[in-house]
Formats: sequence, structure tokens, C-alpha cells
Amino acid sequence: MCGIVGYVGEQDAADVLVDALSKLEYRGYDSAGIAVFEDGEIKVEKCQGRLDNLRKKMEEVGKPEGCVGIGHTRWATHGEPSDINSHPHGNKRVTIVHNGIIENYKEVKEFLVGKGYEFVSETDTETVAKLLDYYYDGNPVDTIIKVVSEITGSYALGIMFADYPEHVYAVRKDSPMLIGVGKGENFLGSDVTAFLKYTKDYYLIEQDEICDITANAIKIVDIHKNPIKKELQTATWDVNAAEKGGYAHFMLKEIHEQSNAVKMTISPRVKDGMPDFSETGMTKEELASFRQIYIVACGTAMHAGMVGKYVIEKLARTSVIVDIASEFRYRDPLIGEGDLLIVISQSGETADTKAALALGKERGAKTLAIVNVVGSSIAREADMVLYTNAGPEISVASTKAYSVQIAAMYLFAFELAYVKKAISEDECRKYVKELLEIPDYITHTLDVKKDCQQVASKLLNADSLLYIGRGLDYALSMEGSLKLKEISYIHSESYAAGELKHGTISLITEHMPVIAVATQKALIEKTVSNIKEVKARGAKVYLVCGESLQLEEGIADAIIRIPEVDEILMPTLCAIPLQLIAYYTSVLRGNDVDKPRNLAKSVTVE
Repeated sequence: MCGIVGYVGEQDAADVLVDALSKLEYRGYDSAGIAVFEDGEIKVEKCQGRLDNLRKKMEEVGKPEGCVGIGHTRWATHGEPSDINSHPHGNKRVTIVHNGIIENYKEVKEFLVGKGYEFVSETDTETVAKLLDYYYDGNPVDTIIKVVSEITGSYALGIMFADYPEHVYAVRKDSPMLIGVGKGENFLGSDVTAFLKYTKDYYLIEQDEICDITANAIKIVDIHKNPIKKELQTATWDVNAAEKGGYAHFMLKEIHEQSNAVKMTISPRVKDGMPDFSETGMTKEELASFRQIYIVACGTAMHAGMVGKYVIEKLARTSVIVDIASEFRYRDPLIGEGDLLIVISQSGETADTKAALALGKERGAKTLAIVNVVGSSIAREADMVLYTNAGPEISVASTKAYSVQIAAMYLFAFELAYVKKAISEDECRKYVKELLEIPDYITHTLDVKKDCQQVASKLLNADSLLYIGRGLDYALSMEGSLKLKEISYIHSESYAAGELKHGTISLITEHMPVIAVATQKALIEKTVSNIKEVKARGAKVYLVCGESLQLEEGIADAIIRIPEVDEILMPTLCAIPLQLIAYYTSVLRGNDVDKPRNLAKSVTVE
């Protein structure tokens, strides 16, 4: 959600900034803009729409010429998408870009109006720009300290002061910010992908740290102006990992990367055939002592948590509560000492998940973060962290992040079941061995692409459809339904198959598509019965099941068969055809697969 970039060096700043912003397009945005020092003045170009619109505008009017600047892709929160509401904001003295939300902007705006300031946009960001101008006394750092003491909310700010044409300043609170460290040039970014083409080295900026960046120096102080020494970080993947690599879309590339991603998640956590979570610092004794487990996440990550719940409760016989992060803290949960809170987030910056983590810690629970982005806020704030090692996921619709999250949940479930003596060591080894084999099965499962394309062609003109399943198949259907709706824009709902008769079956009309998932042997007979119910009412049924399942003729209009593993592990394979169905449906409808409308990759505000 939103992207910030900055550059100080000898290259053409406009070119670098636009290139860097292009690497952040996956985050979701509705406008873009840059500000560059040109002949000692701050020149701004911005406009509504995609980054290409900004490129075309600069081709027509001329791009700012200079070697220092900041840029932004905006996802509207305050004020509709428009040229005026686009970032950067400011005036001839101070110009800023901003990620986050300023909660007290109305009070700040009222104060500034009283001081004679006039506002042209509807944004909360403009109030910060004008507050910086109001307090500016010639010292940028002192001015920033004064301003951050008066604003509340979340923010990552990139700031330019006209009096300091060789400097870019930055400060953050609750929104991510990094400084890329180059040779004779330095960078600002809300994500390492922004500057990965230029450098792998970077500093993580912590809460309320103020940065003064020039081409050859980076000075960081706290709000008391005490100098801060930072440990230099190095990105573990190269720029090619953030490129399409010959695939039509990042989503398709990332679907194909799932085999290796799952391997990279599991293999380092297996030692001598048994789960090994020593890297988290959690002992077996501590793990065995937890009385209650809470799993809290948003969207796809929450669906991974649902799979985790089913597997943990089945194998470890331990109660698990799964909560949507945005609901968790508002229902005043009964979490406290002796409990374990697991938070799951691809980005490690999800605002609601961060808030849930803070509440869990406040109540005395131990916290474990399952995240992909090293050094992210959630990873730093949790008591323990398990990195999923999936590499960059660029497409907004999450695929490989989901697969590695459920892989991590499986391994955790095996370890918990073993330490609680719910399964034997031999059983644990058996499960771990089968999980280690899953990457190869994922590769074979990708052979269903043609079948998925055929199903997608049948969904092309649908107004609405249902996903049904039972047990783990229902947990998986939730994710399948989300994938379809977020990139195809077709209304879709997942439903526990056994609940159809309690109201939802009234929605079934002639030719309505129903995608059924049936991989759990003890429940297949029941699911088949539900399939017959919707077929009898005119639905078109597309079934995903194991390759050996025997079915009567005509039970479904199309069947996608996948390789079979232990049924408890079937979601690791079954996710793939559901992802592919969503992908091909979106492609056939002519949608922007990687950047679906209104969505953002990293949701850093509530």
C-alpha cells in the first residue's frame, strides 16, 4: 500500500525514481509523482493513474532535471484519486511524500488554517507538509522533531527542504522505511525491491529515527538528536527474483516457484528427520506448556491459519482459535499468560496484525511471527520469528506466500503434536518425511494447467459462484474463493458444504458454477452428496479431487485430478489448481492480474 522512493547521487534522479517506483507497483496505487531538485528549486510532476501516465506526462512537459529527489505511488485514503491529491505535497520550501495515516490531521489542519495556510488537496499528507513549513527554522532535523511530536498515527516520510538541495530526509513510525547504501549514491525505499537494482545493502530504519541522506553520507539520529549506529543489512536475493523471468505475469511465475519456496521453508527446519525450531529460541518444554494457541492474520494468511488450526487440533489435540486480525483486538479476546499467539503476515507490516501482536504481548502471551520479509516490523516485535524464505512475492494475489505459510504450519503442528506426546517419534518422522516430499508433488501438480484453463473458460461470464468443501477442504476453499474474486472480480463465496441446506442452496440457479473440493476420504461421501444437491438444482460443478477417487458418471461437469499424498497434506497440492483457475479466469477477462483494482500488497493502515 503506497510506495516511497528517494535518491541522492549523480544519476538522473527522475529516471531512477520512476524506475524504483515501477518495482513498487505491486503494492497497489492509484497515482504517482516525483519531486526533484532542479537548479536549486524543487520541481514536482505528478498525476492520477498508473506510472505510465506519469511517464507520458513528463515526455510532454519535460522531466525534472537533477540528481536528488523523492517519489511516491499513492493508494487513496483521504481524498479521491486525482492529480491534486497525488503526492508529493508541499511548497517551494518543503516537499514531502508520505505512507500511512495521520489520525489528528483535522486538528492540525484547523490550527494551520488559523495561521493563514490554505489547502488545495483533501489529503492528510498536505497537513504534514504545511506543518513542516510552519515550524521550519532553517534546521531540518529540529523541524522534523517538532512536527513528529505533534502528529499522531502511522507515517513514513520522505522530505526535501529547498535550502538543502543535496539532502533527502526521512522519518518513520509504524510504516516501513529502508535506506539503500550505494557507492557515491544512496537510496530511500519503503521496500528493498525499490533499490535492489542498484544495491543489496541497506539500513532498516526504526521507530522515530530521523535520517539525513546525501550521496556520500547517511546520518541517523533519534528524536533527542543522539546519533545512532546501524548494522548494515544485505538482501539475500537478487534483482532477477523480482523480475518476471519470461512468464506472462508475476502471479504465474510465483505459482511455479512454489515447489522451491516450500523446500526453502521446510528443509532448514528439519534436523535428523525431526522438526527443529531452535532458531526461534522456543524450547520443546515451552512449546509443550502452552495452554491455548491463537492464530491471527488477515486475508490469505488467515486462510493459512485455518489450515493450521485443522492440522494442529487433529494431530496435537490442542485447542486453536483463529481470528481475523482486524476483529481480534476489538472483541477483547481472552488471551494471556500461558498462551501462544501466532501471527502470520507475508510482508510483516500488516497494520491490523501488528496491532493484534501488540495486544497479545500486552496481555502476557508469548508471540511467534511467521513472516517472509526479513527485518520487518512484525518480525522485530514478536518474541520469536520463523521466516518463510519464499523470496519476493510481487503479485498482489498471494500464492507462494500461502503455500509456505501452510508448510510452516504443518511443521509446527508436527512438532507440537510430538512434544505433547499426541504422536510418537516414528509418526512425527513419517509426517516430516512426507512433508519434505511435497515440493516434488507440487511440480507434478502443475501439470493440471490445461484442465484449469478449461474450467476458467466456463467461469468467464459468471456473475457469481460458490466454493464448497468440508474440513481441510473447506479451509482450502476459503482461499480458492478469495483468489478468484480478488483478481477476476467475479463474486465468489466459500461455504462449508454441510451448511448448504441452511440457506445458501437457495442461491443455486441454472448454470451457476460451483467449485467443489474433495480430498478428505472420511468426508468425500458427504461432499459428493452435497454436489448432487447443487447439480439437481442446475449448477455446473467443477470438482478438484485426488487422482484415484472413483466417482459415478456425470457427478461433475469437469474434474481436476491431482496427485495423492497423505490426506492431511492434500491442501499443499490442492491450492495449486485453485490458484490456476483464478489466474486463467482473470487473464481471459482481460484484467491486470498482478495489480487488481483497489487492492494493495501490503496493507499498512487499518
